[in-house]
Amino acid sequence: MSRIGKTPIALPKGVEVSVEPGKVHVKGPKGELTESISDKLEVRVEGGHILVSRPDDERESKAQHGLARTLINNMVVGVTQGYKVSLDVIGVGYSIAMNGKGLTLKLGYSHPINVDPIPGIEFAVEVDNRAKINRIHVSGPNKQQVGQVAANLRELRAPEPYKGKGIRYVGEVINMKAGKAGKTGK
Repeated sequence: MSRIGKTPIALPKGVEVSVEPGKVHVKGPKGELTESISDKLEVRVEGGHILVSRPDDERESKAQHGLARTLINNMVVGVTQGYKVSLDVIGVGYSIAMNGKGLTLKLGYSHPINVDPIPGIEFAVEVDNRAKINRIHVSGPNKQQVGQVAANLRELRAPEPYKGKGIRYVGEVINMKAGKAGKTGK
């Protein structure tokens, strides 16, 4: 049996879970999420825990078992604590600003880029000119959406390997290239 799949999910106070065939709904203080799961799996709430079980030991059932348990756990964590991804904007002349609930980014192109948040996603901007920090915080209850929005922002100006300019995740290490070597010799 899957070690991940058989682990019960603790249900915090203030979180409601409803199960119907093929779907799980989780509602908490930070929002409400719904996830589709395999019809073969059984999800039940017992004694303050969510349990996921599978009917047989077929390969597909084993794969779906651990996946469904992880997705449900991510929903429970998302509606209680939420998820957050931070990005650094590095480069001379690059700037970020809040525009209502969206972002306005100046990334060296001939025009500013406006980014509007999708429902359930919030942006926050941290700018400190003295410490040269331009940081974007992407947060929300859905782990997949937060990660995808952060990846889309990074894609607007991915870090280049010579000077490291661009948008990168906080803590991301960019392998820098040496650049052109000067002519030596005669």
